Amino acid sequence: MSEPSPSTPDRVDERRQSRHYVALVMAAVSFVALLCVAYLVPVPYVTMRPGPAFNTLGEIDGTPMFTFADDVTTYETDGALDFTTVSVSSPDRSVRIFDAIAGFVDDDVMVVPRESVYPDGETTDQSREQGAAQLTSSKDTSRAAALRAAGYEVTETPQVAGVIDDGAASGLLEPDDLILAVDDAPVRASSDVVEAVGRVAPGDSVVLTIERGGQEEDVEVVTWPAPDDPDRPLVGITVGTSYDFPIEIENNVGDQVGGPSAGIMFALAIYDRLTPDSLTGGQRIAGTGSIDGDGLVGRIGGIRQKMAGAAADGATIFLVPTDNCAEAADGSSFGMTLVEVSTLDDAIDALETLADDPRAEVPTCR
Repeated sequence: MSEPSPSTPDRVDERRQSRHYVALVMAAVSFVALLCVAYLVPVPYVTMRPGPAFNTLGEIDGTPMFTFADDVTTYETDGALDFTTVSVSSPDRSVRIFDAIAGFVDDDVMVVPRESVYPDGETTDQSREQGAAQLTSSKDTSRAAALRAAGYEVTETPQVAGVIDDGAASGLLEPDDLILAVDDAPVRASSDVVEAVGRVAPGDSVVLTIERGGQEEDVEVVTWPAPDDPDRPLVGITVGTSYDFPIEIENNVGDQVGGPSAGIMFALAIYDRLTPDSLTGGQRIAGTGSIDGDGLVGRIGGIRQKMAGAAADGATIFLVPTDNCAEAADGSSFGMTLVEVSTLDDAIDALETLADDPRAEVPTCR
C-alpha cells in the first residue's frame, strides 16, 4: 500500500483556492454587469437643476434686454433685476437610475415624475413650442402690467389664441381672430367671452363677431358639451388677449428661455426704465413668477432651483410669488431675503422700500 504523496494536500488547497478565486471573479463580473444595467436602465423621472440668471436691465447676446422707441422717455438704472431659470431634462432624454439617485441626495436638484412635467407622448419640439408660446404671452402681459403701473392706459381685446383640432370651431375660427362680441353683446376681456358662452346650453349656437384681416364678420358656432361636464358648453377655442400698447417696447430675450415665469421680472425692468427712481438701490435682485395684464403674480415651478441659481449669481433679494412662499421657505434661504409678492404693485412697493432702507421690513416668506 503506497503512501500519499506529500504534495497532495497542497494540490487540494490549490484547487480550492482556484475555485474560490473563480467565484470571486464571477461575483465581481456580475456586480459590474448589474451596475452597468442599472446605469443604462431609464426611470420615469425628470431632473430639475438650477439654470442661469439673466439681468433684465442689462444685455443678452450683446443687445439690451429691452429697447424703447426713440420718442419714449426712459431713465438710467443701476443694480440688476435678474429673472431665473431651471434646467429641466428634456422629454426625449431618459434619466438613468444613477442620475435620479444623485438628484435625490442633492439639495439643489429636484427629481419629479415625468408625467408631472410632460404630458404623455410629448416630444422635445412640442415642449419647446409650448414654452415659446407661453413666453410670447408673458412678454405681452408683462408689458401691459408695467405700462399700467407706470400710469399708461392699455386697452385690450379678446382674441382666439388657438383652435382645438376637430372641435366645434374648427374650420370656422382662426388663431389671432379678434373677438368683438358674443351674441351681439360686446366683450372687452377674455373672461367676458367665457361668461357669455357659458350662458347657453351645450348644443346651442353662439354668434361671435370677430375681426380678421381688418374685416368684421359674424361666425355662428354650435357648442359642444365639455368631456368632463356635459352641462358646460364649449366652442373649442382657447381665448387670449390682444393689447393695444401706447408706446413701442421690444423684449429681446429671443429663444434663450421658454415659459411664463420671467413675467414679473420683465414687468419690473420695464417699469424701472419708465420711472425716475431706481427700484434696485444698486443691489442685485432676482425673482420669478408669471404675471397677467393686471399685474397679478402667479405660481411657478422649480422655485428652490431658481433660488439656488440666483444666489450663485450674487443676488441678495429674491421675489417669491405668494403661492410659492411655503416651498421657498422650506430650507435654506441661500442668504437672500425672500420677499413675498402677489401683485406687481407689491413688488414695486417692497423694492422701493428696500432701496431707501435695506433693513426695512417688507412682507417675506417665513
